[in-house]
Amino acid sequence: MRRHVNQRQAQVLELVRARGSVRVADLARELGISPVTLRRDIEAMAARGEIQRMHGGISRVDPGRAPSPASTAAVAGGTAEGLVVGMVVPTTEYYYADVVRGAREAVEARGARLTVGLTRYLQGEDRTQADRLLSTGAHGLLLTPNWEAGSPGPGEGAWTAELPVPTVLVERWAPPGHPASALDRVASDHAHGAARAVQHLVELGHRRIALASRATPTTARLRAGYEAAVSALGLEPAPPWPPAGPGPLSDADMFARTLDYLCEAVTAGGVTAALVHSDTDAIMLIPRLQARGVRVPEDLAVITYDDEVAGMADVPLSAVAPAKHEVGARAAALLLDRLSTTAAPDTAPRQHLDLLPRLTIRS
Repeated sequence: MRRHVNQRQAQVLELVRARGSVRVADLARELGISPVTLRRDIEAMAARGEIQRMHGGISRVDPGRAPSPASTAAVAGGTAEGLVVGMVVPTTEYYYADVVRGAREAVEARGARLTVGLTRYLQGEDRTQADRLLSTGAHGLLLTPNWEAGSPGPGEGAWTAELPVPTVLVERWAPPGHPASALDRVASDHAHGAARAVQHLVELGHRRIALASRATPTTARLRAGYEAAVSALGLEPAPPWPPAGPGPLSDADMFARTLDYLCEAVTAGGVTAALVHSDTDAIMLIPRLQARGVRVPEDLAVITYDDEVAGMADVPLSAVAPAKHEVGARAAALLLDRLSTTAAPDTAPRQHLDLLPRLTIRS
């Protein structure tokens, strides 16, 4: 018969008081329960001040004596054995392959386990996947919501701040005042990456630079950084991006729109350089630009954003690379530190970490 949670925790408390300290793995075997179940009990008991957590184990709390700062601090960056981290991402391909890989390596290095839910950008699927991972035992979540602009739209995303476990936003952000703005988050500073590309092109002598990017969750931050750099460096503005027409565009229509924009920007708008998002679009665009009389790089210098395949183009392209692997690793470490603290998980200050992309220059 399964023991009630109160009976189980009472037995844990009795054993740790009798022995002084005990390893979690040994205690789970002795009680005949899973390490995951025991970890939940330990989290609740530690939050009530009944026991003290330490590396891989627990110890009794002597009457009148608070846990030492040294033992409290020791848990951060230490083992997270038995914890389960849920990660909700749009896909495990292309951009998010490195993000997931970084998270998995960080989680497994701490003795925890990563479980993944995929959304394929389907509306409402992010919340469905988060609920599913929680129902299967996730102690915390790494969450990339399906926010089209990278941040929540009006009336969108409040549920992320109401989740019952510690949650870290990954490659997403929420504006001040939105409930999700108080969540931990780790993201690439795409605005800085775009600005760095513009700076480099200016160093090469270009004064009229365009940004060509389809509508993705990255685009808004790219455009913010691009426009800030154009203003700060006193550049001549490029022709405006054509307004969106009625209804959604197919991939082929969006590609054709980008090609038309760049051709017009060079031949009539005086543009001599462009930041193109993403690499795959740039590699496909270049031969089509040349077929329409726009030489690359003679008429149009190109820097790409993402650096997934830019170096494999027939003429390798300079590119800005977000630190995707490090984003995943930092997000996982932040979540595990919050889950592993001897204090209640929400007592530590929340953090917003922006990692700067790197510019790789190729001849």
